[in-house]
Amino acid sequence: MIKLGLIGKNIDYSFSRKYFTEKFENESIEGLYSNYDCATPEEVKNLLDTNEDCHGFNVTIPYKEVVIPYLDELNKHASAIGAINTIKRLTNGKLKGFNTDYLGFRKSLQPFLTVQKHNHALILGTGGASKAIAYALELEDISFKFVSRTPKKDQFSYDALNAALLSKYTLIINTTPLGTYPNITDCPKIPYRLLSKNHLLYDLVYNPVETQFLKNGKEHGTRICNGYEMLKLQAEAAWKIWN
Repeated sequence: MIKLGLIGKNIDYSFSRKYFTEKFENESIEGLYSNYDCATPEEVKNLLDTNEDCHGFNVTIPYKEVVIPYLDELNKHASAIGAINTIKRLTNGKLKGFNTDYLGFRKSLQPFLTVQKHNHALILGTGGASKAIAYALELEDISFKFVSRTPKKDQFSYDALNAALLSKYTLIINTTPLGTYPNITDCPKIPYRLLSKNHLLYDLVYNPVETQFLKNGKEHGTRICNGYEMLKLQAEAAWKIWN
């Protein structure tokens, strides 16, 4: 029996349990995929310490960075990113962290880049997911800036986004949870009226399929992409790590 699970907070909505349960069935593998809803970092640590029969975990908001001190080692990509979304229990019982988010994002973005090269990107949000996006953009040789409600040095505030900036930064990626079901009318506060057909809006949110962020962009002729393909690709990469 292979035991896997998802670590996060308020994760009943998550795609992972259904996806991997079907994966077990389709590949005739005896396995169990469980959701581990943790209210605090302490609960996460306790979970990792006590579930020694669990072969691996996915990790989602808000624990992609928090969980790192509880692991024994990271692979080189996870270490470079500074956030993880996949944990494997090694044969010696130690826990190793990986990041497959950057892989999923990069592969799902590439088809859009063959149509129109976007050389400059804005990353909305500065959480664990944003770090994987930044890493993937570096690999694609796309320069980027973070946009934050509380910007640090060399980051933009949402209020700073004007016509000049948006004419340069034509790829805009939402890494915040804004717009996730059930809060489907929420969206990042950017000046959508300044968008055009030259822009690509990419939303890591996948439920609903078309978020308010994407709808607002679509009204101004932008190309849009949600996070579903990225999610499938990162899940397949995690499956390879576990197996």
